[in-house]
Amino acid sequence: MKLFAPLYARALVWARNERAPTFLGVLSFAEAIIFPIMPEVMLAPMCLAQPRRGFFYATISLAGSMLGAVVGYLLGHYAFEAVRPALEAMGMLGSVNAGIATVQAKMAQSPWAVFGFLVLGGFMPIPMKVFTWASGIVGVPWLPYLASMAVGRGKRVFLVALAIRLGGERAERALHKYIEPVGWAVVVLVLALLAWLLLRGHAA
Repeated sequence: MKLFAPLYARALVWARNERAPTFLGVLSFAEAIIFPIMPEVMLAPMCLAQPRRGFFYATISLAGSMLGAVVGYLLGHYAFEAVRPALEAMGMLGSVNAGIATVQAKMAQSPWAVFGFLVLGGFMPIPMKVFTWASGIVGVPWLPYLASMAVGRGKRVFLVALAIRLGGERAERALHKYIEPVGWAVVVLVLALLAWLLLRGHAA
């Protein structure tokens, strides 16, 4: 079943829209709170369409993610109990609870141990909202939290822009050729990482 090739083709169309930067910023913001689609899905074809603006697009994505990270943290800190039923209905509660357990374990070491974990987490293909909600619920201090979000997400989006800037048409051809196996590999990796987080949460 082909799933990712049609999505990629559609994203290429969106990437050439004159409002594409706005769409990217909104997607990055929403993904940090609740939306399941990672902004790289749109950032990559935008960089392919206009390689010279790749770092500008990466900056827009990072800004949207950082704003979303603040909102996600505040929602986790002040509104978790109120939205718990909604998270459960959307299938997010298990991953958020696992993230809470992991962040709590790191907080027991030090706030900067959380920083290191969140920086690594920002580079994994795990939805950012898992970490933003969990950090707010646990009460991670703002300085290490925002620093980790900036570094973790920043290196992802800027590496995407750099890779496509250097790869050019070769990167586009390779992406077209391997989009299906790469897409399904990411899905499998996400499921495996979520299962690992859940096991760690139950063990704690």
